[in-house]
Amino acid sequence: MSKATIILPRELLNELMYLLHAKSKTETVMKAVLEEIRRKKVERVQSVAGSMEFVRSAEKLRHGDERLG
Repeated sequence: MSKATIILPRELLNELMYLLHAKSKTETVMKAVLEEIRRKKVERVQSVAGSMEFVRSAEKLRHGDERLG
């Protein structure tokens, strides 16, 4: 864990605590940071969606594992 000092408007932090149902300021910031990371990961996946080309059919991927003989 890292310790950091941040300055936030009290009203903003209180509203965020309320919206996230957090019990402490630390929990509030952790939830907000984790949610932002999750959103950025989703954006990254969505940005490449449809840009990949598969050389095997879904049926072969599902049932045709060549390693099993």
